Amino acid sequence: MQPSSRHFPENARRALADDRLRAMLDKSASGFRLRRRMAADRLPEFEALRDRGRDIKDHTLAHLDLYLERFEAQVRAAGGTVHWCADAAGARDAILAICRAAGAKTVTKGKSMIAEEIAINDHLEAHGLVPVETDLGEYIVQLRKEPPSHIIAPAFHVSKEQVAESFRAAHTALDPARPLDEPSALLAEARAMLRRRFHEADVGITGANLLIAETGQTVIVTNEGNGDLTQTLPPVHIVLASIEKVVPTPEDAATVLRLLARSATGQEFSAYTTFSAGPRRAADPDGPRAFHVVLLDNGRSALMDTEFREVLRCIRCGACMNHCPVYGAVGGHAYGWVYPGPLGAVLDPALIGLAEAKHLPNASTFCGRCEEVCPMRIPLPAMMRHWRRREAEQGLQPAVTRRGLALWAWFARRPALYHAAARLAARLLRRLARRSGTLAMLPGAGGWTRHRDLPAPEGRTFRELWAERRTGDGP
Repeated sequence: MQPSSRHFPENARRALADDRLRAMLDKSASGFRLRRRMAADRLPEFEALRDRGRDIKDHTLAHLDLYLERFEAQVRAAGGTVHWCADAAGARDAILAICRAAGAKTVTKGKSMIAEEIAINDHLEAHGLVPVETDLGEYIVQLRKEPPSHIIAPAFHVSKEQVAESFRAAHTALDPARPLDEPSALLAEARAMLRRRFHEADVGITGANLLIAETGQTVIVTNEGNGDLTQTLPPVHIVLASIEKVVPTPEDAATVLRLLARSATGQEFSAYTTFSAGPRRAADPDGPRAFHVVLLDNGRSALMDTEFREVLRCIRCGACMNHCPVYGAVGGHAYGWVYPGPLGAVLDPALIGLAEAKHLPNASTFCGRCEEVCPMRIPLPAMMRHWRRREAEQGLQPAVTRRGLALWAWFARRPALYHAAARLAARLLRRLARRSGTLAMLPGAGGWTRHRDLPAPEGRTFRELWAERRTGDGP
C-alpha cells in the first residue's frame, strides 16, 4: 500500500463531503463504543487488568531480545522455521521464497495488518501467485480494490448495498438475478465462494495477535473461523508478525486476551482463539506439513530508546479509533496508510517518515479519549505532541503556521503587551459576534468556521480570572 498521508487534508475534505460515509461511521462507531463500555462494566477487575497488561508489555519490551530468542528456540524445537526480517522488502522476499519452494499457485490469507504494511498481496500477484483474503471484511475490500479502513473491521465503511454490487461484479458465474438484499444472503455467498479457495490453497498466511516465548506458540483471534481453515488446510502455514507481539508466558497471553476482545468488539472473548505450535506431528489428524514464522522489525527496534517506545504496547484492538472524533468524522482511508486514527497518528510517522505523515499527529482534538480507553494505557496524545515538536524542529510546518507561532512567541515574551492584546481581541470578537454569541466567519480560522460557528469569548480573560483568584477577590 503506497502511503498518501501527505494528502490528509484533501482526503479529509472528501470524506466530510461524503454523507453516506458519515452515516456509516456514526452508526458503526457508536455500536463499538457502547459494547466496549458494557463489557468493561461487567468485569470488576477490568482496570486492574489494564495495569497488568501494561506491565507485561513493558517488561517484555525491556527484555525483547531475550524473549524473541526464546520464542525462536521453541519454534525450532517444534519443527518450525523462523525468518528474521529487518524491513518490508525482506519480509516480502522471505514469503515469496517459501511460496516458490512449495510450488504454490494460490495463497489464502487471514486478516493481518502486517501483511498490509508490507503490501504482500501486491508482491505475490506481481510474481504470478493468487492471494485470497478469507476474512469477510478483507475479502470485501479486496474485491473493491481498497485498503482496509479499520484494523478490526476492514469494511467498516461499506454499506450492504455496496457489498452486493461488489459480489455481483466478482461472482459472475452465479445467477445475476439472485437476491442479495439480506446480510445472510451475502454471508452465504461469501462462504460458498471461499470454501473452494480454502481447499485449493497451497500456502496459508495468518497474522498473530500474540507470540508466546515460553512455548513457541502463535495466537490468533477471529470471529469467523477463517484463520483456523487458513492455517490447517494448506500444506504450508506462514505466520507473519512484528517483533513486539511476543509475551513471556501463556498466562501473560491470557491476560492480554481478556483485554483484547472487550476493548475491540465488547465480547468477553472472540469466537475463535487459536494457539498454534509448529507443523503437523505424526499423530495429528490435520495441519500443515511446514510451519514458518516471519518476524518483522521494519523500524520498531528504532523506537525502543525514544519517547515513542510505549506505542509498541499496542495490541491492535481499535478502541482508540472507535472513540476518536476525528476518525469518526473522516474514516480510515483519509489517513492514507495502514494504521489510521490515534494509533496511526503516532505509529505512521515512525514507519513511513514524518515528512510523509506530518498531518496525522495534528489530526487530533486532544480530547484524550484514545488514552482513556486504550487497554494498554498508551499515552497517545503525549506522543502526538512529541511528533508536533519534531515537526517544528525540522521545519516541516506550513509557512503560515510558522509565522503564526513566531508572532505568538513574540507576544508571549512581552507579557504586558500579550495581556493587553488578549483583552482587546476578546472585546473585538464580542462586538463582531451575532446575537447568538457566535462568529460565522473569522480570518485565520476558516478551518473551523467552514464547518461550524465559532463561539465568541465571554466575560473576562483567563488571566484576569486567575489574578482575582490569587488575590482572593474572585469566586
